[in-house]
Amino acid sequence: MSGKDISADILAAVAARNEQNKKRRLIDLQELMKTTQFTKQEIMMMYRGFKQECPNGSVNEDTFKEIYEKFFPQGNATTYAHHVFKAFDIESTGSINFRDILVSLSTLLHGTLHEKLIWTFRVYDINGDGVITKNEMGNVVVAVYELMGIIIKPPVGSAAALDYLPRRRDSVSVDMAALSLMSSSTHMEMSARQ
Repeated sequence: MSGKDISADILAAVAARNEQNKKRRLIDLQELMKTTQFTKQEIMMMYRGFKQECPNGSVNEDTFKEIYEKFFPQGNATTYAHHVFKAFDIESTGSINFRDILVSLSTLLHGTLHEKLIWTFRVYDINGDGVITKNEMGNVVVAVYELMGIIIKPPVGSAAALDYLPRRRDSVSVDMAALSLMSSSTHMEMSARQ
């Protein structure tokens, strides 16, 4: 192979890679408008802000925490930002792209009660097993207080740090399949594990 053949191959590979990157960076406004309940103008405004904070097109967990810290400088945003990041990172890739953020924001701002419940459930279900245990609930509650700069201390003489949480049930599970099949009915079946 001559040097010209190699350089032509390299140029072709670079051109193909640039084209892939260009396609990856483009957002499909029409698809996002159908998927979310945001207008074209709202999407474009949010995209500009997103690209300013995340010029590479995605947010990793450390950057997400830094953004949270800007909004909550008086508290410790680390733990709560971690829980929220996991809820945004639906595919568990370790990064959140613009579409992930937009879909989650649309759910939280414009979604039905059921959609909001499913999203919120993901925040509290820390290990993703479909059950919110007393420990998981306690972790998120403490993270919210830390976010606000409030230190929670268990009662004096408490053997376990989470003894001050309600003891009526040890965990709550929601049948997510049944929940997603529900119509506009607000009745929901929950079961408790002890």
